Amino acid sequence: MREQPFDAAQDLTDAPRVGGTQRPRDAATLILTRGGSRPEVLMGRRAPGHVFMASKWVFPGGRIDRSDFTAASAGDLAPGVARRLEGELPARRARALALTAVRETFEETGLVLGRAAPAASVAGPWREYRQAGALPDLSVLSYVARAITPPGRSRRFDARFFMAPAEALLSPEPTAGSGELDEIAWLPLDQARALDLPAITRFVLGELAERLDHPDRPLPFVRMVRGRHVVEHRD
Repeated sequence: MREQPFDAAQDLTDAPRVGGTQRPRDAATLILTRGGSRPEVLMGRRAPGHVFMASKWVFPGGRIDRSDFTAASAGDLAPGVARRLEGELPARRARALALTAVRETFEETGLVLGRAAPAASVAGPWREYRQAGALPDLSVLSYVARAITPPGRSRRFDARFFMAPAEALLSPEPTAGSGELDEIAWLPLDQARALDLPAITRFVLGELAERLDHPDRPLPFVRMVRGRHVVEHRD
């Protein structure tokens, strides 16, 4: 199994240091894949007006919301996924982060990862998802990477990257979503790597390519320690 390189210099260019002591906020990202011999991945381009990573191609995702702690689901995290997450944070927060990935993907792309269920009326950010007639299915998620934005950036996230197959979607094609992403597309991995990507997204794409052949490879954790980027691998 090959270890993926991380471009530390590009990472500093992506999000220059602006000062301050912001603490990273928990966030989650969902990598959707489809295809066999030539796998494709779903990616979106961030609108130019964003303060953070403007015009970069990324996976859908965002920060955790209070509603993610109480949202209903049709399936629980697989035991191995739950074990890895719960080695880092409490079980309730681990589940909430998995739900964050599902909710943010729906908001940004219109794609519903879940099982068909009677439409329900709920308040808050889950309202439109539940009105679409679905419940999120956490059992299809794999946990594939973690990354913390370096100190001093305008936005800092402690991001968990999840992966799921397109077969778990109730509809295969994205919509315009919330408008946070101004273009959304299924892309072959080689085409995705040629886009204008943040360093962490490029790193995770490489990790994804390896993981498709070796699903049990150790999970990478990217962060800055004493001023240097470090990639630590955890079983």
